[in-house]
Amino acid sequence: MKTKKITRRDFLKITGLTLGGSILTCLGLNYLASRSLESETSKLETQEFIYGVGNSVDKRVLVAYATYAGSTMEVAAAIGEELGARGYRVDVKPITETLQVDEYPAVIVGSAVQHGEWLPEAFDFVKKNKQALKKVRVALFSVHIQNLEDDPSSRAARLAYLDKVRPLVQAETEVFFAGRFDKRGAALLLPNLIAWATPDMDLRDWTKIRAWAQIIFS
Repeated sequence: MKTKKITRRDFLKITGLTLGGSILTCLGLNYLASRSLESETSKLETQEFIYGVGNSVDKRVLVAYATYAGSTMEVAAAIGEELGARGYRVDVKPITETLQVDEYPAVIVGSAVQHGEWLPEAFDFVKKNKQALKKVRVALFSVHIQNLEDDPSSRAARLAYLDKVRPLVQAETEVFFAGRFDKRGAALLLPNLIAWATPDMDLRDWTKIRAWAQIIFS
């Protein structure tokens, strides 16, 4: 069979179509990724939880949390549940501009970490309520997916998450919990196509979280 000679024009036409097809494929995947991430990253509906309803009002605790993807909200709920089982009356609430701490003798404040520090609403909450927080027992927790190792660099990074918060409040204890990384979190850091393809990774240690809640304010 005689081999057909491919002219320069034919070559450019073929390569152009191939390249165009590849671009269209990528654009199509990126479009699908963008549409998928729209639902994944839609506004998170935060929730309030109440534990130990029948317990004494003298043992009220507020667990105030700031979350981006919902992981910190679930950690806060687990802490509240353990405190309720210990005899405390616990309100777990998302941090808002109207959240008050005056009626609670103890407050736990927790936040997800982004760009090496607490979410802005968590920091602003502590700053706004710093005088009231001086009169009550306070504990702090942070949730993040990085710096999980026990080397000096990771420990220093974890401590630095609260550098802006410590000057504002005297906390009895601070704790760090490993978090969850999902498409909502990935979309914050990665291009759409990569974020869309990133698998969920949940590193939360519920035994550690509940164990801390069993000893806090003892």
